[in-house]
Amino acid sequence: MISRNFKNILVVSIGFLFLFTAYGGLQSLQSSLNAEDGMGVVSLSVIYASIIVSSMFLPPIMIKNLGCKWTIVVSMACYVSYSFGNLYPGWYTLIPTSVVLGLGGSPLWSAKCTYLTISGNKQAASDGKKGPDVINQYFGIFFFIFQSSTVWGNLMSSLIFGQDSNIAVIPEEQLMYCGAADCGLNSSVNATASASARPAQTLVWTLVGCYIGVGLLAMLIVAVFLENIDQEQTSEFRGNREPFCHTFLATFRLLRDWRLLTLVPLTVYSGFEQSFLSGEYTKNYVTCALGIHYVGFVMMCFGATNSLCSFLCGRLAQYTGRAALFLLAALTNFACIIAFLLWRPDPDNLVVFFALPALWGLADAVWQTQTNALYGALFPRDKEAAFANYRMWESIGFVIAFAYSTFLCLEYKLYILLSILLLTAVTYPIVEYHEHKNPTPPVKEVEHHRYKETIQSDGEKVICQTQM
Repeated sequence: MISRNFKNILVVSIGFLFLFTAYGGLQSLQSSLNAEDGMGVVSLSVIYASIIVSSMFLPPIMIKNLGCKWTIVVSMACYVSYSFGNLYPGWYTLIPTSVVLGLGGSPLWSAKCTYLTISGNKQAASDGKKGPDVINQYFGIFFFIFQSSTVWGNLMSSLIFGQDSNIAVIPEEQLMYCGAADCGLNSSVNATASASARPAQTLVWTLVGCYIGVGLLAMLIVAVFLENIDQEQTSEFRGNREPFCHTFLATFRLLRDWRLLTLVPLTVYSGFEQSFLSGEYTKNYVTCALGIHYVGFVMMCFGATNSLCSFLCGRLAQYTGRAALFLLAALTNFACIIAFLLWRPDPDNLVVFFALPALWGLADAVWQTQTNALYGALFPRDKEAAFANYRMWESIGFVIAFAYSTFLCLEYKLYILLSILLLTAVTYPIVEYHEHKNPTPPVKEVEHHRYKETIQSDGEKVICQTQM
């Protein structure tokens, strides 16, 4: 028999799997599908800029008032709106829905992280284990299921776009401007590539319609099957409401902790490395040299590796520690960045198009599972504010990367990515060393059944009591 906490983790994971099957597939295609005037990349920038704004105040307010479960459901509706915006993509449809998605993004992830942390601490207390170890396992299970959304979302796009009868042959002169050689200077070649990359509109509608259906199913799964584990805490909060200013500024108050500030480069890098693969690699390597119908298959390789390694990271962390896994991720990303700088994409080297995303997926699995678990372990008393900060700084990395995407040479983008990785390698060990010497005491998640316990303990004194 699986525990209630584990069952809840599975429900959250499956809900996110369906939701990001839709959103992840759309995100991978934005730079290629809506390439006109950089509209797709601009919409991604707006999404993460909105996430930054929402991270400043929305997560603590929504989670404390609605609870984790209903915060997740409401936020999922914001993501589905973006799929509707892609039915008829334009500045007046994509940008407003990007803002809506962004406002729901930070509460969604903060509520998910808070839910996993609460469940992990409860299960650890029940089993007599260390809280961080169980939390690590739960995050590993979550990302194992969640990261496979990349496989299914991109499989849908590849199968549907593969039916396009007008798949163009990539000309030799276009290959000269693929990879790090692309500096956005040859506008005629880029315009031709964009025009030949877009599939038939009916196929686009079919794909987006499927994504909308999958997103609505995600909302239904969470609303029906997820247990509201913090219902009594939220009721207590609403009954003894803190001043609005206190809740509003919770995210910023945590910035006074030097450990969080020291983790900023690590968190920002997470946004940079994810945006590079979904924005730059898919457009300047895969679409440029192979065509848009290959984007899905390449990203499936990334997602499959990411999913498997996420599960392994959650298990290995208790034996190897976080530091060893972070070192592996840093070395892997470093090697990949050097390869991106030196490699000139060619359709004849098809294996390389899949090998590099697979290695990137291994590294990303570490960044996602271990950084989330690290925030949960360092700030157990301020989970909502901590994960809001995590999402805010990660989104800043996304925004900066997408913002300079349209006017900076790819070679320079790779150098920036490399610089932030090296800065992370300097700052992260400081926090890890301090945590090793001065471990943060975990917070026990206590069930809020004081009234019931009082009735039961005083049962002998009660003359007539009807149990409800």
